[in-house]
Amino acid sequence: MDLYYKSTRDSNVYVTASEAILAGLAPDGGLFVPEQIPALSVSLGELKKMNYQETAYAVMKQFLTDFTEEELKECIAKAYDVKFDTESIAPLVKVDNTYYLELFHGATIAFKDMALSILPHLLTAAAKKNQADHEIVILTATSGDTGKAAMAGFADVEGTRIIVFYPKDGVSKVQQLQMTTQKGKNVDVVAIHGNFDHAQSGVKAMFEDKELAKELNEKGYQFSSANSINIGRLIPQVAYYVYAYAKLLENDEIEEGEKVDIVVPTGNFGNILAAYYAKRMGLPINKLVCASNENKVLFDFLQTGVYDKNRRFVLTSSPSMDILISSNLERLIYLIAGEDSEKTKALMEALKQNGKYEISDHMREKLSDIIGGYATEEQTADEIKRVYEKTGYVMDTHTAVASYVCNKVYRGDKKCIVASTASPYKFVKSVMTAIDKKYVDTDEFALLETLRDVSGTQMPQAIKDILDAEVIHRTECDVDKMKETVKNILSL
Repeated sequence: MDLYYKSTRDSNVYVTASEAILAGLAPDGGLFVPEQIPALSVSLGELKKMNYQETAYAVMKQFLTDFTEEELKECIAKAYDVKFDTESIAPLVKVDNTYYLELFHGATIAFKDMALSILPHLLTAAAKKNQADHEIVILTATSGDTGKAAMAGFADVEGTRIIVFYPKDGVSKVQQLQMTTQKGKNVDVVAIHGNFDHAQSGVKAMFEDKELAKELNEKGYQFSSANSINIGRLIPQVAYYVYAYAKLLENDEIEEGEKVDIVVPTGNFGNILAAYYAKRMGLPINKLVCASNENKVLFDFLQTGVYDKNRRFVLTSSPSMDILISSNLERLIYLIAGEDSEKTKALMEALKQNGKYEISDHMREKLSDIIGGYATEEQTADEIKRVYEKTGYVMDTHTAVASYVCNKVYRGDKKCIVASTASPYKFVKSVMTAIDKKYVDTDEFALLETLRDVSGTQMPQAIKDILDAEVIHRTECDVDKMKETVKNILSL
């Protein structure tokens, strides 16, 4: 059965999966959502026998119904290959009584690789399928990880260009170097004088700019997105939750049908929304736990039903979660609003105009599957130290937020999977300082070998690659100059 996609802000918008992937964002500024969330077509017993690639196909074929089996399997094969340093792609590691789903074994050592390894292939296949003759310009905002993963995925991919905006002082040194040293004749990265929310809002404004779209069209360009606002990035993320459950089953850690809890460090809400989709597909999930850092806008929303971004923006040691406008939450709002696009549009307009909105009690009742927790900077550091001293396992700051929430804030009677979203090497200064305060004044890059010795793990190739790499990208701009900067890059 063919599955079509609607806009969260206009249910009359009706497109295929490939058209949704190609567009990135709906014309009205809404996000594309499937007209229904399909059920898994294979049993849990069958899933436990599958490798990652087979699991990905079993999940994605249900959502991307206008891709042929050959097209989809080819995209999956190209994505999940030797770019990952482990054959299992997303290993599930048991530490004490918690299971860490390691999503950082790809080329840029963060969970964004899990989807951004396949998105370029889905996008180019979608372009051919829809006879798109324009050059696709990937326009993306990043809080640190999406940018590098997207640039690595799209570098020198024929028929595409990619422009990434990131907050100049809002990423780690490793994240910044990963982006500014990225090679590729079709790649540009720009540091903005602002935070991630400024970058994300500026990018969304360009997607909605009809005059700019006209100029792009005249020059033979069209925008698309690599952010999780693109449904082609969200759907591949569903697969790794299904895979994690299947591994628990295969390893006799759970009985078939036994429910588990999943804790996700959350910023833009895409990663936890993918887990929500997995639950709706039939995966036996009990609670989804949304873990926030000190930018706890989502925690407060889940507690009160009021989403309010009017607050102090905190720069934390988990910068990929330093977000006050969680774009993917709109997809969940649409679902709990009874798929009422007018209501969703009104709430998003309130957020844009007033920086806040409040959902009804009826909508809040539909959020019972999702609960929130948060960790302060001190608690995050303490969790890194606690787990290391007890088990020898070293985690990054984002994973530590989720681990703290899992073990110290929420601990039910179910087995608990924590989404481990980045390698500790990516945030080496924060990680090593948490383990021992004596490293507080040590240079970030000098600590890489120390982390290797402490953790007993190999330094990832992604880190080795940037140590002596040349900085290629030095462009900066003010927030109000983002559009002008894009036009200059594209010679409009």
